[in-house]
Amino acid sequence: MNDLNFTFSDLISGYVTSFDETGKLIRIQTSDGRTYEAKLTANTYAKQTQNLGEGWPDRSGELQRLLVPGQMVFVYGTFFPEDRVKFEANYIIFAGDHQGEFRYCDEQGWWIKQIDEIAASYCKWQFNAPEEEIDYENYRTLISLTGGKKDEDYLQETDTISRMVYGMACAYMLTGKDLYLDAAEKGTEYLREKMRFTDTDTGLIYWYHGQKVSRGGEEQKLLVSEFGDDYDCIPAYEQIYALAGPVQTYRLTGDPRILADAEKTVDLFDACFKDQEKGGYYSHIHAVTLSAHEESLGRNKAKKNWNSVGDHAPAYLINLWLATGEDRYKKMLEDTFDTITTHFQDYDESPFVQEKFFDDWSKDQTWGWQQNRAVVGHNLKIAWNLMRFYAEIAKDEYIKMAKKIASLMPDVGYDKQRFGWYDVVERVLGPNERFHRYAWHDRKAWWQQEQGILAYLILQGHMPDEAIYKKYAEESAAFYNAFFLDHNDGGVYFNVLANGIPFLVGTERFKGSHSMSAYHSTELCFLSTIYIDLMIKKRPLNLFFKPLPGGFKDRILRVEPDILPKGSVTITHCEIDGQPYSDFDGEALIVNLPASEHRLRVKVTVTPK
Repeated sequence: MNDLNFTFSDLISGYVTSFDETGKLIRIQTSDGRTYEAKLTANTYAKQTQNLGEGWPDRSGELQRLLVPGQMVFVYGTFFPEDRVKFEANYIIFAGDHQGEFRYCDEQGWWIKQIDEIAASYCKWQFNAPEEEIDYENYRTLISLTGGKKDEDYLQETDTISRMVYGMACAYMLTGKDLYLDAAEKGTEYLREKMRFTDTDTGLIYWYHGQKVSRGGEEQKLLVSEFGDDYDCIPAYEQIYALAGPVQTYRLTGDPRILADAEKTVDLFDACFKDQEKGGYYSHIHAVTLSAHEESLGRNKAKKNWNSVGDHAPAYLINLWLATGEDRYKKMLEDTFDTITTHFQDYDESPFVQEKFFDDWSKDQTWGWQQNRAVVGHNLKIAWNLMRFYAEIAKDEYIKMAKKIASLMPDVGYDKQRFGWYDVVERVLGPNERFHRYAWHDRKAWWQQEQGILAYLILQGHMPDEAIYKKYAEESAAFYNAFFLDHNDGGVYFNVLANGIPFLVGTERFKGSHSMSAYHSTELCFLSTIYIDLMIKKRPLNLFFKPLPGGFKDRILRVEPDILPKGSVTITHCEIDGQPYSDFDGEALIVNLPASEHRLRVKVTVTPK
């Protein structure tokens, strides 16, 4: 029963151990040490990993040179269960042109090229820019696989606009292209004009879920969420991600209006979402009373979860602290990570963190779709962000939890046959089970690959002698770059099947949706550049800013791109409006801007020591 006596196609990812050119046989060792044999056929073709905007890098005629021991390969082919199980290769993708070479890290500028292509695609899809002026009246939440939009009634969601703005701000910081700054600033202004609500009694700012726009242009503001998990509530994560784009834009411009909005939104978190007695932040509040304890909130009454507690850090809080240096935000970060290390670890029950909680921090394992399930990417995201803040406050519990996650996830959330990270799995094994069951499928989402890549890159940067971190950074990034980039229509795919083939069904075929809007893909490019260049490869990196006159407090521009190990990098060169400029503190990573009545174009070179 259940014999595998039929043919099927699949992917084998791993490392070449030998190549018999005469017999056309490749031996491949998987991530966990198992061995497979693949036979080349007359139709087998091969290519190099291909970045966005590049032509087809054919390697079909170079197999003898490339199929050397230690070379990472992705071999897609067909299994034939005959006298023995045979595997015939349809195509091969190489991670680099030499053993131990990986294009994503060995070619400086790989990720900058990628973010440039992604940002350009979204500008084209949303606004037909640069041919036409950027106008967020034309923004659509839903974007098709090919970048198309519908003209009928549509919804503009605050979070998706903000996330795209974040991507544009990151693209400007790495490329200095004005198109992306224009998109970031206009998007921020649109959010302020259309999606911001100021409570005149308290001064608090909160953000609409979005607005519905009819074909005739009539706008209907939506205060409460229209998304099923959060319907008719104000969810914390929507307020959190409303700040993502504007705060990253503030890092470039110093616009004091953005800072004021951020400060008053943080006031909202403290006044309405924060549990002043037991700690953490509630996941939802009532739209009228702004209370987390109303019965009408239903299953979301007085609940806490990863998004409401932890997502502050990556979405806006780290960037807000980097931009201002204000102690308030550093203390909020410390409180966030202390809360995570105190309440989210649940390793006596499961190798995964506990993500949802009742008011008193007891475990909620019956909520909606999550039940007692784990989101693999949330575990990886916690490890990544713990290591970010560890560079500022080196608490043992931060690095211990990050290392714990990094040691556990490869065995329970990673595909050792094909590489890449899974989606949602059961937190606990059932009787006679070795594998944590997938909640719905074994597909791999683009944003969860991001969390895995960044987690292991930053761990590798902090602990370069730990081979496990380098291994999973390489495998994760190589899989992502081999299979998630859409070389036909631009951008990245939402999901791929376990074998790397794009999954193009339902909303998961879109390039823009409630869940996707040039955020995770650009964040990956931005932070991979920082971690690889400044922590791993020790290469100088140019960063671009364009401050407004009188913007930053005391005219101090803080240029540290992410929280890096103290004393590990310095400013080695600065230009303002194309001319060398020397009034900077290289160790403190600040530029003392000159008084000016016009916007300054600042280019800073940050160099590892």
